[in-house]
Amino acid sequence: MGELIDRDAEHLRLLKLCYYILAGVTALYSLFPMVFLLFGSLIYSGAIPMQAGPQVNPRAFASVFFGIGIAGLVLGFGSALLALLAALSLRDHRRRTFCIVVAASSCLYIPWSTLIGVSTIVVLNRPTVKALFGDPPPQVTTLPV
Repeated sequence: MGELIDRDAEHLRLLKLCYYILAGVTALYSLFPMVFLLFGSLIYSGAIPMQAGPQVNPRAFASVFFGIGIAGLVLGFGSALLALLAALSLRDHRRRTFCIVVAASSCLYIPWSTLIGVSTIVVLNRPTVKALFGDPPPQVTTLPV
C-alpha cells in the first residue's frame, strides 16, 4: 500500500510541475493581445490614418481592437491563474473537484494541455489519491430484500 501512496505522490508532484509550467507559458502567450491594444491606440490617436472613407469612424474601429485585446488579456491571464491555482491545490492536496474542472477545461488547448488534463483526471480519480485529498471512501449501501 505504501508503494501506491509513493507513486501517487510522485504523480501529483509531476502534475503540479506541469501546471506551473502551463501557467507560465499561458501567461507568456497572454501578452500577445497587447498588439491589438497597441494598434487600437495608434488608430485612436490618428497615428495610423484610416483610408476607408468618411463612413468609417476611426474611434469605433479602434474600439474593436481594444475589445479584442482586453478580452484576450482577460481570458489568457484568467487561464494562467486557474492553472496556477490548480498547481497550488495539487501541492496542498486540496480542492480535488476544482483540479478536475481545471483539467477538463485545459483539455481544450491541444496538444500539451490535453495530455496534462487527461493525466490529471486519471490520477485524481484513483481511490488512493481521493484518500490523499481527504475524500471519504464511498459507502456501499445494500437494498433491503
